[in-house]
Amino acid sequence: MARIAGVNIPTNKRVEIALQYIHGIGPAAAKDITSKVGIEPARRVNQLTDAEVLQIRETIDKDHTVEGDLRRETSMNIKRLMDLACYRGLRHRKGLPVRGQRTHTNARTRKGPAKPIAGKKK
Repeated sequence: MARIAGVNIPTNKRVEIALQYIHGIGPAAAKDITSKVGIEPARRVNQLTDAEVLQIRETIDKDHTVEGDLRRETSMNIKRLMDLACYRGLRHRKGLPVRGQRTHTNARTRKGPAKPIAGKKK
């Protein structure tokens, strides 16, 4: 198993697919990385040489924010919104949908399980 950005990459998958196991690298970024390094995307990870793995590692470190850094950046952005007390920050703080979805019905994922109301019968 090749280890890139602190993630064990599966060896039997294509390089383009295996790179997507890293948090922060999707299909477009994986294609971009393989083209920059000059590796054919259809090659398997177990066919890569150590030099090619090192090139991939350097490209990711140089050009992409991944794994812990990306998670930290995302949480800091949310914390900044909450500290500003702007509308989006207040929605995050209250645990409600942030992007304008309705909350009268639905939004159960964000709000959590429904709280029973005393005296209400079906």
